[in-house]
Amino acid sequence: MTTVHPTAIVDPTAVLEEGVVVKPYAIIGPHVVIGSGTVVGPRAVIEAGTIIGRGNQISAGVVIGCPPQDRHFRGEESRVVIGDGNIIREYATISRATGTGTETVIGNENYIMSYVRIDHNCRIGNHVVLVSGVQLGGYVQVDDQAYVGGLSGIHQFVRVGRLSMIAACSMVRQDIPPYMLADGHPARIRALNHVGLRRAGIPAESRRALKRAFRLLYQSQLTLSQAIEKIEQELGEDAAVGNLLEFLRASRRGAPMTRGVARWEPPT
Repeated sequence: MTTVHPTAIVDPTAVLEEGVVVKPYAIIGPHVVIGSGTVVGPRAVIEAGTIIGRGNQISAGVVIGCPPQDRHFRGEESRVVIGDGNIIREYATISRATGTGTETVIGNENYIMSYVRIDHNCRIGNHVVLVSGVQLGGYVQVDDQAYVGGLSGIHQFVRVGRLSMIAACSMVRQDIPPYMLADGHPARIRALNHVGLRRAGIPAESRRALKRAFRLLYQSQLTLSQAIEKIEQELGEDAAVGNLLEFLRASRRGAPMTRGVARWEPPT
């Protein structure tokens, strides 16, 4: 059964599927949809038009679907879309998007810790970990299985690649390619994420290919374009390397919103 505490406020147009639990003093706005088994914690606020999937755990004081902190926002209709099985801890905030009909999107089975800020038009993949106090500017993209350390800030339009790991208190101003470790202010690439690759079950052959790709990209005298070409010639048949190449090509295109790829700097 759906359980709504008597002190909670739920708009009559909201749709709560079977097994939803709404705890004391939570507020659920108009045209919100919440999937079965999701728990909305005390004093959480789910604002108009938000769509939340199944089996999510939304802790106390979380705010989802609030207006973006963006000077370009003019009150247009937009929303937040959240998948299944996410854990969203205390006082995290997820803004709706800027632009009519646009979305801020959170995938499945992510762990979003306390006081995280996800601003407008961000796109978070699956199995991502955002540690307490992480701040994501508008239009940030974080791909599957990435890990962002606590109190890190990510500049708007930056992309964080699959299975990359960003150390705590980093300031990320440029794209972090897949499978990399990054650290610093501003963040620099430090090494390949060897431990993360093994834990994720990436085959040994792919790990060796990525090690070679890392050397070509960061420890040779090649430009980015030359490194991409060389990596494709030598290693392009490997699936993990292919994902890296796709990411690098997108960063190289030089569109107005492209931030470029973070540089390598050995750890001191």
